[in-house]
Amino acid sequence: MSEFNIKKQIRALYASAMIGNLTVTGAWVVLLSVRGFSLWQIGIAETVFHITSLIFEIPSGLMADLYGRKKTLLLSSLSAFVASLVMVFSVNLSQVCLSIAIHALSYNFASGSGDALAYDSLKKVGQEGTYEKYASNQSVLYRITGGISTLCAGLALLMGYKAAYLLSALSHVIAFLVTLLLLEVETGAEPEEQKNGFFRGLVRYFADSLGFLKEHPKATALMFLNSFVGAVDILLLFFLQSKLKTAGLSDMLLGPALFFMELGGVVGSRLILKAEKCKYVQVFVICCIGVFSGVLLEHTGAALFMVAGGFISAMADDAIQIRSDRKLQDMFPSEQRATLISISSFTFSVIMILLSPLAGWFFERW
Repeated sequence: MSEFNIKKQIRALYASAMIGNLTVTGAWVVLLSVRGFSLWQIGIAETVFHITSLIFEIPSGLMADLYGRKKTLLLSSLSAFVASLVMVFSVNLSQVCLSIAIHALSYNFASGSGDALAYDSLKKVGQEGTYEKYASNQSVLYRITGGISTLCAGLALLMGYKAAYLLSALSHVIAFLVTLLLLEVETGAEPEEQKNGFFRGLVRYFADSLGFLKEHPKATALMFLNSFVGAVDILLLFFLQSKLKTAGLSDMLLGPALFFMELGGVVGSRLILKAEKCKYVQVFVICCIGVFSGVLLEHTGAALFMVAGGFISAMADDAIQIRSDRKLQDMFPSEQRATLISISSFTFSVIMILLSPLAGWFFERW
C-alpha cells in the first residue's frame, strides 16, 4: 500500500478524462452538415451510435471487471484515435457511420472503467468516503470541457473537418499516454472465469450482476430514477439548441448561451458537496423540481428564461447524479463494479431512446 500514490492516481484519472473530452469536433453534426450530408443521413449516423452503445455497453463493463479497468481505458483512447482517423479519410455515409460506431465503442470502454478504478483506488487506501468529491470534480471537468468543445465549433469549421479530426486524434494519443501512468487495482483473486475463456466469463459475470440487481431492488430503482432525471435534462438542453434560435437568439450568442447552461452543472456539482447531511430522498425531490422547472421555463418562449431553465436543470441533474453515484458505488461489490456501472449506463441509453421521440413531439407541439 505504501507504494500506491493515490494523489498521482487520481490526478492521472482527471487528466485522462479531461484531455479525452476536450476536442474541437464536439459539434460533429455541424461538421457533417457542411460536408453536404443531409439531416436524414446524419440521423442514420446518430442511430448507429446508439445501437453500437446499446450492444457493447455491458460487455465493455464485463471486460473491465475481468481483465482490468486500465486496459479498457487504454482501449477507449485507442478507439477514439482510430475513429478520428477514419473520419479524416471518410468520403461516404458508410465510412462516416464506421467512424461513429468506433467512437461509440470508445465511450463504452471508458464508461464505468474510470469510476470503478477511482472508487477502488480510494478504497485501497481507506478513502472511499471522498469519492463524492472525486465525482464532483470529474463532473466539473466534463461540463467545462464539453462547454469549451461547443465554443470551438466555429474553430472547427474554420480549420476544416480533416484538420479538426487530426487535432482530435492527437488529443487521444496524449490521453493514451496519460492513461499509461495509471496503476491497476486488484479487486480480489483472479476470477476462474478469466482462466476458462472470454465468453464463459462474460456470461457468468453478466448473470452474477443481474443476480445482484435482483437481490438489491433499491439499487435497481436508483439506477432507473437517476437515468430518467438525467435523460430529461439532456433532452431539454438538446432541444434548447434549436428552440433558442426560434426564440430569437442570434448565432453569435448561441454558443455562449449553451456554455452558460453547461456551467449550471458545475454549480450543482459543488452545491451537492455542501448537502452532506441531507437525506437522499430530500435531494432527489429538490433536484426533480429543478429539472422540471427548467422544462417549464423553456415553455415561456423568452430566450433569457429559457437559458435560465437550462442552467437550473443542468445544476439539478449533476447534483443528483453525483449523490446517486456515491450511493450506488457504496452498494456495488468491487469485482462487479464496472459491470454494474455499465448496466446503469445501459438503462440510461434505453430510457433516452424511448424518451427522445416523445420529447421531440412534446417540445415541437408545446
